[in-house]
Amino acid sequence: MTTAGDIMHRGAQWIPAHETLDRAAQLMRELNVGALPISDEDERLCGILTDRDIVIGCVAMGHDPAKVTAGEMAKGTPRWIDADADVGDVLREMRDHQIRRLPVIENKRLVGMISEADLAQHLTEDQIADFAHGVYARTTTG
Repeated sequence: MTTAGDIMHRGAQWIPAHETLDRAAQLMRELNVGALPISDEDERLCGILTDRDIVIGCVAMGHDPAKVTAGEMAKGTPRWIDADADVGDVLREMRDHQIRRLPVIENKRLVGMISEADLAQHLTEDQIADFAHGVYARTTTG
């Protein structure tokens, strides 16, 4: 059985909720990533901050990234997966919630992140196709 821990990118780091977006952008550059999990004061997941969030939700709105915190950008209920979870559970979680990055938790601690690139390296073509269809397919109404 392939697990989340088998396919994740190790070494993921939190950005504390009180840190500013300019610091988050610097950390993203240092780590060469496009997203950071946001942690509260108890080091629990309270959101995920993306480079796009900083640009669209802060800079493009005329706000100063040196004054807006990562916690202010955290929205919704953060999704995560246990390191021992089966890859099928990973795909379901990402597909059902239409997310492209998934924090991996072990013993209540962040141990890694799973991104689309991680999926592409470890999954079969059929699994990737199913994931892509679930995340990117437009739903029609009416």
